[in-house]
Amino acid sequence: MEMFVGAALLALALHFLNAADQARRIVLLGRFLSRYRIEQLLEQLTRGYQRALAEEDVGRSAAIWAGLHPAEDALCSQFGRFAREFAQVSEPQARVSRLPMAVPWATVWLAQGCFDMRKLVVIHAQGFERAVALPTRPPQGADGDEPPLADCERLARSRARVLLAEMLLMQHSCHWFCKSRNVASARLLARQQTSHQQVVATVTAETRRAYAALVGLRG
Repeated sequence: MEMFVGAALLALALHFLNAADQARRIVLLGRFLSRYRIEQLLEQLTRGYQRALAEEDVGRSAAIWAGLHPAEDALCSQFGRFAREFAQVSEPQARVSRLPMAVPWATVWLAQGCFDMRKLVVIHAQGFERAVALPTRPPQGADGDEPPLADCERLARSRARVLLAEMLLMQHSCHWFCKSRNVASARLLARQQTSHQQVVATVTAETRRAYAALVGLRG
């Protein structure tokens, strides 16, 4: 009985320690993000991409893609500024444990098993810029004719899927920073019906390499 009570008290203590650490991280990240419209832009773009990808009429989808360009540029600009400001955070505050579950003080006692969130934010900022710069029109032919609308649509859809993956991976990173890797992956699967592995496979190759090297992703 005493062992059961002791184990219960230990579990309760661990829970409160984790909750306190996670609350601190949420406040820290929120303090920087609150200065920007990043969350609103992510929501606007996600809805817009989903509408365009579901649209069967090429002409109507082309209008949707064009209408989203200002939001894409705003996301790149605002997230770049956020990355520069977040770089002011101290290294101990920016540590993220690679452990799948939250463990109290893991970023203190297991510092070698952590990565730097400041560096990950920069990777995501660069990923947004690369994805937005992807072509939406095929190269113009020697005859100077306009490329077929279907070819433009194909490139626009490919670009949107990459940028959407970059956005989802960034959100996964924020949840990982605030909670844990397992919680972040579970939220991604529940909200977007896609796995962490699928998202990583869809981002640009440069993002995938830099991300895997920093967080220690295998396979």
